[in-house]
Amino acid sequence: MQQEADVSGEALEVWIDQDLCTGDGICAQYAPEVFELDIDGLAYVKGSDDALLQAPGATTPVPLPLLRDVTDSAKECPGECIHVRRVSDKAEVYGPDAE
Repeated sequence: MQQEADVSGEALEVWIDQDLCTGDGICAQYAPEVFELDIDGLAYVKGSDDALLQAPGATTPVPLPLLRDVTDSAKECPGECIHVRRVSDKAEVYGPDAE
């Protein structure tokens, strides 16, 4: 079972690996302010202007009030394609590569 990361006070960012996205939309249900399904059926993160960031590996900041919703999205994602990492050292704290 994955340990809970202690990320209090740390700037985090999130990105989606579209190659693994199954299009279930769980992320958009948990955090519609951060994730959205596009017409191609895949999930993407949103930029500050709510535009979808479609470049591979595009990241967006995780707003502190939405931290739980974003991390729950990463935990529940059937495609295991949501990656949440610290901005400071790029270490993944939630998602398939978290330690």
